[in-house]
Amino acid sequence: MSEFIIELKNVSRYFGSVIALQDINMQVKLGEVHCLLGDNGAGKSTLIKTLAGVHKPSEGEFLYEGKPMTLTSPRQALDLGIATVYQDLALVSLMSVTRNFFMGRELTKGWGPFKYFDTQTANKIAVAGLAEMGIEVRDPEQAIGTMSGGERQCLAIARAIHFGAKVLILDEPTAALGVKQSANVLKVVAKAKARGLAVILITHNVHHAYPVADRFTLLNRGQSLGTFLKADVTREEVLEMMAGGQELADLESELAEFQRADSADNDGGNHALDAGQAATNSMQKAANG
Repeated sequence: MSEFIIELKNVSRYFGSVIALQDINMQVKLGEVHCLLGDNGAGKSTLIKTLAGVHKPSEGEFLYEGKPMTLTSPRQALDLGIATVYQDLALVSLMSVTRNFFMGRELTKGWGPFKYFDTQTANKIAVAGLAEMGIEVRDPEQAIGTMSGGERQCLAIARAIHFGAKVLILDEPTAALGVKQSANVLKVVAKAKARGLAVILITHNVHHAYPVADRFTLLNRGQSLGTFLKADVTREEVLEMMAGGQELADLESELAEFQRADSADNDGGNHALDAGQAATNSMQKAANG
């Protein structure tokens, strides 16, 4: 069996003449947080949708537990144990915590037309599942819309773990959260890693990614800039690669040139004002004389 649960080998994805991904190589291990970094438009969303079974690779190989695999749907990916938590979370605000926890996989009692949702048992399981992730629910019957954004993120993650996820893909989980809520979500990510899951964390915030990640894959305009172990790269180096070191250098040069030009214009204006003031003073002296 391969040491990697997921491997991508020279994977490309085209939409007509548009190249969304090109020759992506990536390996994901159990018990690790693999951070996928890139600016807007780098290809992160296309890559996670390829991993989640939404898009088929146009070229290249997708291997799961060392075996070549062609995912035809998100349901197939979920059955294999690849769970994706998107930014919109797929939660219903007016439904209870428990109903959201079991949505699509309802816990029922009874037989045939007499089946019904086992609310009492489901409440206990939902509360216990969230408690394991560090979320204390006051009332499992409360509408999920009354919970904070961080708590909703944690619920979506806990739900995926409860239903047997081996690979947990998190799409920008801290994008719309405050500092404290982001910290809570990152704690849940660390707990998922400690349980032996492979976590793929998609973000463009290096400061959130660096503390929890074990390795990084950087994307830029659909191409991989490489995969790096945390021990081999500093936070500043990751940030520079994400932003594009040469582009930042060019920008600094342009800003410095603007500043020099602005200073020259101001100096010229000041000289003209001084000359004008001197001429005015001379005219006043002549008039007084």
